[in-house]
Amino acid sequence: MNTGFHMAKGALTLGSSLFLGLTLLVSGIGKIPGQAEFIDALLQSLWTPAVAYFIGYYLPWVEAALGVLLLLGLFPRIAAGLSLPLTAGFMANNSWALSQGIKQFPQCAFCFGIWEKWVGGISPLHALCLDAVLFGLALIILLLHPGGFLDFRPWFIKQKGEQNRSHLPSVKQS
Repeated sequence: MNTGFHMAKGALTLGSSLFLGLTLLVSGIGKIPGQAEFIDALLQSLWTPAVAYFIGYYLPWVEAALGVLLLLGLFPRIAAGLSLPLTAGFMANNSWALSQGIKQFPQCAFCFGIWEKWVGGISPLHALCLDAVLFGLALIILLLHPGGFLDFRPWFIKQKGEQNRSHLPSVKQS
């Protein structure tokens, strides 16, 4: 097989894992200290109170855990697969907010939690675009990751064969 293609595929999935993982980790950690505000924002959305409380208590932890798994390269396909319904829910919520009118929902409600106090919030339209990108990145990881589905080897640890060959000069065969 073409080594350049495999390297490009590996770089694409690594970049996708890092961006998706960092976004989920920052978003989840930002919501944990302000879970009450996050639940209040969810109660004003399309979710029923029971679903809003469930999402408000568990979503930040799930986001942070998936982000850590993706950043470390542990079970990346499983983490990406679990990120798909998560980002689909984000897209549904932001689509609903846009359908209600920008005057009623001028900002994404607590999308990045406490971080919004320092860097500012984003509009539901920007959040919808970001969610679509995150969905696409999760698909890239799920479909193109070079390891197996239950791959546990972190991206920053080379396999034994890779370490032994890395110091050898390449030999061109004719």
